Amino acid sequence: MADYSEDYLLDKRIKVLQPINGYRASTDAVLLSAAVINVKKGDTILDVGSGTGAISLCLAERYKTRGVNITGLELQEELAELSNQSAKLNGFDFLHFELVDIFKNKLPRCSFTHVISNPPYSDHDMPSPYQGKSTAHNFKDVSLKDWISLMIKMIKPQGYFYMVNRAEALDDIIAAIHGKLGGIEVIPLYSKNGQAAKRVIVRARKDSKAPLSIHSGIIIHQDNGEYGETARKILRDGDILA
Repeated sequence: MADYSEDYLLDKRIKVLQPINGYRASTDAVLLSAAVINVKKGDTILDVGSGTGAISLCLAERYKTRGVNITGLELQEELAELSNQSAKLNGFDFLHFELVDIFKNKLPRCSFTHVISNPPYSDHDMPSPYQGKSTAHNFKDVSLKDWISLMIKMIKPQGYFYMVNRAEALDDIIAAIHGKLGGIEVIPLYSKNGQAAKRVIVRARKDSKAPLSIHSGIIIHQDNGEYGETARKILRDGDILA
């Protein structure tokens, strides 16, 4: 296994193991985990393309008393192995990660209450020289539409969909879920006040007829470099995006 570091999330309540020169979790993962709502006892949560496991680890910390079961699916062996070690280090025996190519293996349909993903962002960016980071950041043989379609197939009736992606991908995301999910919510993420949103979180629900809504969004950093108030409450205190 390549060299890795021990890092922390949620104000050091979670320890996460990450490759030093490979894919490493960003604030996107923690913010996306906060979008998961209405989690009930016995719910099943699926993290598609789980990377270092940051999303699932945050969810495990937040809902560890709810009796939930969390599964991460990851293509890269090193990341899947590190994620399982992280789950063990944090004492999350209800969280596990599986090494699987989601497009080459038959996956259980309509089996998860919540399906969440921070997928590769682009098929045209210059790839990283580090293979792990390149795989995590750049599409190869699949499209964003294919990724979303697979996620939707695994959501139970009345279950939830969550995704973070670049703002310019929003029209593709909406097109991919149109007619399949409802109650679509768009939450813009702003690096700083006054800037255009660079990322968006999209939350939706199967079988919902509610109209689309766009929220005011989250400012990650203030002008002084400190986290914005909402961002700080999520990244440090573990608040959710209700």
